[in-house]
Amino acid sequence: MNFNKDDVFTVTIEDMGADGEGIGKIDGYTLFIKDAIIGDKVEVKIMKAKKNFGYGRLLKILEPSKDRTEPKCIYHKQCGGCQIQALNYEAQLVYKQNKVRNNLIRIGGYQEALIDSIMEPIVGMENPYHYRNKAQFPIGTDFYGNPVTGFYAGRTHSIIENTDCILGIEENEVILKEVLAFMKEEKIPAYDETTGKGVVRHVLIRKGFATGEIMVCLVINTKKINFEEKLVNRLITIPGIKSISVSVNKENTNVIMGTEIRQLWGSETITDYIKDVQFKISPLSFYQVNPVQTEKLYGLALEYAALTGNETVWDLYCGIGTISLFLAKAAKQVYGVEIIPKAIEDARENARINNIENAKFFVGKAEEVLPEKYKTDGIYADVIVVDPPRKGCDEKCLETMLLMKPEKIVYVSCDSATLARDLKILAEGGYELKRVRAVDQFCHTVHIETVVLLQKQ
Repeated sequence: MNFNKDDVFTVTIEDMGADGEGIGKIDGYTLFIKDAIIGDKVEVKIMKAKKNFGYGRLLKILEPSKDRTEPKCIYHKQCGGCQIQALNYEAQLVYKQNKVRNNLIRIGGYQEALIDSIMEPIVGMENPYHYRNKAQFPIGTDFYGNPVTGFYAGRTHSIIENTDCILGIEENEVILKEVLAFMKEEKIPAYDETTGKGVVRHVLIRKGFATGEIMVCLVINTKKINFEEKLVNRLITIPGIKSISVSVNKENTNVIMGTEIRQLWGSETITDYIKDVQFKISPLSFYQVNPVQTEKLYGLALEYAALTGNETVWDLYCGIGTISLFLAKAAKQVYGVEIIPKAIEDARENARINNIENAKFFVGKAEEVLPEKYKTDGIYADVIVVDPPRKGCDEKCLETMLLMKPEKIVYVSCDSATLARDLKILAEGGYELKRVRAVDQFCHTVHIETVVLLQKQ
């Protein structure tokens, strides 16, 4: 059978892809269909036809899946944020568990029997809404010239207007409405990506869940906003506001934050706790966005490390020291490495305010800092904990870890595909996979955190 653009078929969805799209087959021909979920029987129009697969648009749900649910957000289809909100939460957890499992088998090269024997149940949330302690809202202009905000539609920079995201804190809506009203009244224009003109680009909002402290930072295309004092007076009436600042970003770039932060009011940081460890968070700090699950995630990393108090631990890609300071309470000595100088400044300050003296932090690339410290100072590693960005570990970093020969490696990953790729290299270097557990850090999205334990053979 030939398959062509605009052909219409009925198909049953058998699986879901890495980006949450439904997958169905017609006579062996695979179709990827956005907004369809496992178990749906749907009518679909082919929008792009390749030789062995195609992409379809969902026309009609003929028979809904038993796992289909009514999303709480009316914008879930247009917005690029919640790709799987139409799947009930229990089924989301099954999908994510299988995603990690399949990547370890398909990309990592592990045997199914091994993964099934060591993989522990996914850690879900009791309430998978309003869990994000940080959001960055783009500012644009509607058809009538009014400032608007929301989130970008999937794979575009078109703003879907929404000030009340169900994943974010409830204070977001109040703050955003005040900012938009201020911009309209004082005729402060939104930034225009196409012309490079305008003033306000984004609004960053962060909240310390343990303290209730809230930070607002406007990203602007100029050194100063007119009537800044009026904006401050509006915002400080909102309960919890502790910090108001601007970030200057005049570059033609997709990078949201500028490097220059100017304080308008209040403290330069807000405070939060993960268990009993205190953290100072600035607008540029990397800090996990789901504090409830972060406590569980770091708890697992600590459990997998199984520290006795005699170990020297290296924490690679340490950020502001979140995992390092957790580990320091159970280790003899912890060394953190991070390429971003400001993050290391924050890590050192966080160690100081927690009176943790057995954590030391270095600026630089892990693959450069580790061998240098081993060669010049004889610093070795009993345990290495690594929490890299989505692209996974640098190849030289993996080589360095193998040269250091720690007894254990605890790998915390936000992308199970790059995790599986890296584990294959570590396995070939003599490390055995002992434990695996996924943590649902990003409910209603396709993203999943995973913690694994590797033991030297």
